[in-house]
Amino acid sequence: MDMHAGVSATDDAASSSHTKEARQRHILVVDDDEAVCAAYSRVLGRAGYRVSAAPDFRLALEILEADQPLDLLMVDIVMPGSVNGLALSRMARMRRRDLKIIYVTGYSIPGAGREALGPILMKPVDDAMLVAEIERVLGS
Repeated sequence: MDMHAGVSATDDAASSSHTKEARQRHILVVDDDEAVCAAYSRVLGRAGYRVSAAPDFRLALEILEADQPLDLLMVDIVMPGSVNGLALSRMARMRRRDLKIIYVTGYSIPGAGREALGPILMKPVDDAMLVAEIERVLGS
């Protein structure tokens, strides 16, 4: 499932400028809950990002190995099967050293663990918080 969310133009000059910059950014969303992938994709698509979504590590790896620009991986830490979000992020970094990563989880992570991982969003993720964190990590 490779979902590319649509982008619409706005009349507001500031939003238009942000959308034009964001449109050049590609985000891979990985979550085993397809409804969550779809929701994140819609929010990020409305913000102007190009989004690919994967419900499992296999499809995520196919997207990571494709010859296309990819700016950020947004990955759920806890996923069923042998490859969780942490393992997937390590595989992603082996393929794309400069890839930025944001982790998402519904579980509590101790302070030291949080610092070691990097940016973590706690579920449920508010739409505005999601876009703000993506912009912060991408430096937009």
